[in-house]
Amino acid sequence: MIVKGYSSVAQLQQLLIFQDLEIAQLESLVGCSYVREYLPDEIVMHEGDRLPQQLHGLITGKLEIKKTADNGKETIVRLIPPGELFAAPAIFGNGIAPATVIAQLESQVLTIDRQALLQVISQAPEISLRILEVFNQRLQQLHNTVHGLISERAMVRLVRLLQYYSDRDGTYSVAQGDRLNIKLPYYQIARSIGITYEECVRLFKKLKGIVIYKRGGTIIIQDWSKLTAASNLIGN
Repeated sequence: MIVKGYSSVAQLQQLLIFQDLEIAQLESLVGCSYVREYLPDEIVMHEGDRLPQQLHGLITGKLEIKKTADNGKETIVRLIPPGELFAAPAIFGNGIAPATVIAQLESQVLTIDRQALLQVISQAPEISLRILEVFNQRLQQLHNTVHGLISERAMVRLVRLLQYYSDRDGTYSVAQGDRLNIKLPYYQIARSIGITYEECVRLFKKLKGIVIYKRGGTIIIQDWSKLTAASNLIGN
């Protein structure tokens, strides 16, 4: 980890919740916000760490959020793209990291002291609504994940995961179909939906002609309607 020092107004504007704020409001946060840089595979925080009372947001790179069960099995809870918040308990909860956070790419994390954030919220209350909206979406995603692990077949969970990242990160058209903007390697997908690497490979083989998987995690959806239908027709 490299401490880069105070943030800039431009860096604060990278966080989605601040994009509509006045420059003067952002300037009031500069002296209370800090930027830290992490290398690929470097741990940002461990599950169970005591966290300072700060808002955490990602301004560049990509973070992986994962939890480890008592039996040692790891589950990737979600991926954090630039502009999003993470580590909610640091500012709203018990101050304990609920999961381990790892930098997948070279990443810059911005933190803001709680007291400074509250002062800006008093001037622009809509910020609090944006923060609540972000974490409400996270709770809904967690609920869907837990429900899926308990009651849904692996194929259904895979299709839901592809749809989720398509909605969140978008796609772009290529000759073969719609390519996801985010790369999802087999191991990452497997840990996200609670199956083994080998099971994940088998599921993609069953989707031949519907989904293309390329080495490194490039995914192209050839037919969305067939993909949705596949979750009902194809067994695990």
